[in-house]
Amino acid sequence: MKKYLIYFVLLYSLTTISQVKLLSWNIENLGKSKSDSTLIYIANTLKNYDVVAIQEVVAGYGGTQAIAKLSEELNRKGSKWDYVVSEPTTSSAYKTERYAFLWKTAKIKLIGKPWLEEKYNLEIDREPFYATFSFNNKLFTLVNFHAITKSKQPETEIKFFKFLPNQYPTLNLIFVGDFNCPQSHTVFNPLKKMGYESVFINQKTSLKKECELDHCLASEFDNIWYNSKKVTILKSEAISFYNDFSTLKEARKISDHIPITATFTIN
Repeated sequence: MKKYLIYFVLLYSLTTISQVKLLSWNIENLGKSKSDSTLIYIANTLKNYDVVAIQEVVAGYGGTQAIAKLSEELNRKGSKWDYVVSEPTTSSAYKTERYAFLWKTAKIKLIGKPWLEEKYNLEIDREPFYATFSFNNKLFTLVNFHAITKSKQPETEIKFFKFLPNQYPTLNLIFVGDFNCPQSHTVFNPLKKMGYESVFINQKTSLKKECELDHCLASEFDNIWYNSKKVTILKSEAISFYNDFSTLKEARKISDHIPITATFTIN
């Protein structure tokens, strides 16, 4: 019996080591307006993941500092974390922001220097932020993105994503973030034809102003898109963090979106 128990413990350990746990979160106005207690709450939400993509980091003073504080808080949780923050997006017609990645250095290695998309920076207001990571000597590139709002027709930006796999043919692209657009929209059809799939289907991710009975989520905006030939999704979860608060007003001090997660292996 003891022999079998050891076998299953080893098997579980090997399986866990071979997995990447990814979290993506649009954290509304992540900057100096976030209190220390808010950053501690966010860190406690992130701490069990290996790599994190964050959208809506404030471009001005306070945004990069908030990510640094968040990293410091994560480092107090038992694992060593590192982070990178993008330059402000180059949009002049809309709201400029920054993106951020955080990762556990014992498991994930950053390869090269992250970059903002240059070729389509005029067509996409908040151009995506890329970072390539190594895990078990296999590479994947996260494409962090925050689309313009639904009223401004985000599909006019997302339509350029169909060109990115061919623009970066050697990279294993995983698109993450807030698309302000459901996965069922036809704008994603070209990606689907290339073998890309969405982790979430019919999963609402933005918070309402007030819950209606038990319905607190408004729209299907955030998602993770991956090449099913290169990546296998083992588990996914949309974290209903608002259940930790007595009201949505309190929860929205953290963010108006919920985090989404995916556990995957690289084929």
